[in-house]
Amino acid sequence: MSPRKLKTDPVILEMPSQKMAVVQGKGSPDKVFPQVFPALFGSVYTLKFDLKKKGLESFKVSCPRARYPDAYLYPKGEWLIVTGLPVPEHITSLPQKEPGIEVKLETWEYGTVAQILHLGPYDQEMETVERLQKFITENCYEIVGPHEEEYQSRPDAKVIKTLIRYQVKKRS
Repeated sequence: MSPRKLKTDPVILEMPSQKMAVVQGKGSPDKVFPQVFPALFGSVYTLKFDLKKKGLESFKVSCPRARYPDAYLYPKGEWLIVTGLPVPEHITSLPQKEPGIEVKLETWEYGTVAQILHLGPYDQEMETVERLQKFITENCYEIVGPHEEEYQSRPDAKVIKTLIRYQVKKRS
């Protein structure tokens, strides 16, 4: 009999590519998010309600994600942070809601990913990240994409829930 899987156990799974509304920022997440999230959410919610008004198929706005492509290279205050929200595949343009902050369309590639659910404050994620990285190595995979987080709850939630994810491939 195999041990029961917990929600906080790391897993390897397949994820399809995803069209995303994206805004980039540079700096610490606590400084970048308040700058970019109003533009990102404003654009995506305006898109959602514009589709609804036109009688077209709308969509559910899901959890925001952030990729940290250079976090391992620089101090936190210098990180490049790419924030995104999934949008329907057929979308070709986005309304711009915040002057000076451009929201772009990108396709985020996934494929095989390893992920884990972190419960608790963001500043206590390191142990969870290390568990995921150890799981990846022990299962003969290697990381081939940026550190990504999907924020499953608000930062002021009683228990903060963050999915931590890496694209991976089997080691040769």
